[in-house]
Amino acid sequence: MTTNSFARALPAALLAALLGSAMTGHARADIRDYKFKLEQQEAKVGEAVIAVRLVDSRSGKAVPDAVIFAKRLDMAPDSMEEMVTRIEQVPSTEAGVYRFKVKLSMAGGWRLSLGAKVQGEAGTVEDKLVFQAVK
Repeated sequence: MTTNSFARALPAALLAALLGSAMTGHARADIRDYKFKLEQQEAKVGEAVIAVRLVDSRSGKAVPDAVIFAKRLDMAPDSMEEMVTRIEQVPSTEAGVYRFKVKLSMAGGWRLSLGAKVQGEAGTVEDKLVFQAVK
């Protein structure tokens, strides 16, 4: 192949590759397209299970099989960020819903901070969710 033929073939090959990837429908999401949402806005003081759903905001569908590697529960909404409690991930029966067993020591505002990796996506989903603990 001569240099001139190569110069004409290269743009055509690049165009074909771009069109091929667009036709497969596998456009990568921006990690900011994923959000955690609380399943309930209140929980009882004491032992509780907090459920969150990880959602792809482009489709509105729940995202299963994410790996949650960071979790923290504190009372930052009530200006007591140093007031933390234990949090343990427990199995869920619903795909895309992640459940956590917690001990809520007092009524008030609690903040659940999560960090997760979504399969096939670069970056980390980070979210902070606020709910109320009630007596």
